[in-house]
Amino acid sequence: MIFDDDERIVTGDLIEEDTEIESGLRPRQFSNYIGQDKVKENLQIYIKAALDRKEALDHVLLYGPPGLGKTTLAGVIANEMGVNLRITSGPAIEKAGDLAAILTNLSQHDILFIDEIHRMSRAVEEILYPAMEDFALDIIIGKGPSAKSIRLDLPKFTLIGATTRAGNLSAPLRDRFGVISRLELYSPDDLIKIITRSASILNVEIDEEGAREIAMRSRGTPRIANRFLKRVRDFAEVKYNGKITKEIADLALSLMEVDNKGLDMTDSKMIMTMIKSFGGGPVGLDTIAASIGEDTNTIEDVYEPYLMQLGFISRTPRGRIVMPPAYEHFNIPIPYKE
Repeated sequence: MIFDDDERIVTGDLIEEDTEIESGLRPRQFSNYIGQDKVKENLQIYIKAALDRKEALDHVLLYGPPGLGKTTLAGVIANEMGVNLRITSGPAIEKAGDLAAILTNLSQHDILFIDEIHRMSRAVEEILYPAMEDFALDIIIGKGPSAKSIRLDLPKFTLIGATTRAGNLSAPLRDRFGVISRLELYSPDDLIKIITRSASILNVEIDEEGAREIAMRSRGTPRIANRFLKRVRDFAEVKYNGKITKEIADLALSLMEVDNKGLDMTDSKMIMTMIKSFGGGPVGLDTIAASIGEDTNTIEDVYEPYLMQLGFISRTPRGRIVMPPAYEHFNIPIPYKE
């Protein structure tokens, strides 16, 4: 089973098939939100303090790789605060007027969630500054010398921004967030809990070893774990008695060309290119991108975080290098370098 690069089964980005199950699997309270304990603990304190003072929660910035639950966490925050959640994305807000329309329709203490907030245009971003700081909207009426500026008061709201590239946010925007939290890749134990919970909701029978096998290949990402669960479930129902075991999960994921470390063909191609064509590195990011026909941003945001977590590659001032665990994984002798 081969997938195009745009729809890699191990991608943390949302793909069409995820929308079928994600809404039903998303937790609504912190008590059901598994993992991210430090972020969760801090947010619970901030939310309780805001509720006690009957104020809006401070603006929150959530950043980290895709598929870790930033949108889900925004929904949990809104539910715990007892307010409405309005969801949009940076690319969807094309003009300042689009943002103004959204902001003026918010109610007191509502939450506005902007996904991919780093992709907003600078003109739209500048509208956010007074809105976040002073809860006011500056509107220019007319043109030229006769133009007038009108300030509209906004309800006190909370902006939750989500991004996979926090470094791309401008300093003025980043500084206006009172709470900045990084979501980390999940441990296998947390992923096992997530898979077991999802299986229960989907009425899928799975044993602990089956859940562990899926978790170990899910690249620390709940979205990928749930996607694998759905695919393995189909395999178990058609080929076996419907129960997911370690053997069935291993066979199904192997047929999907996902190895026991969660690497797919694209990951393997990248590492093997670095080893065979460049002696394991150091090799520049642009050179890697050109060699495998991939965008540099995609390599940095999608491929590298997980490969670095595994200890398979490392970034150095001279470029990327392949580390010993990668050679061991692919059964390749580690070259001797003086």
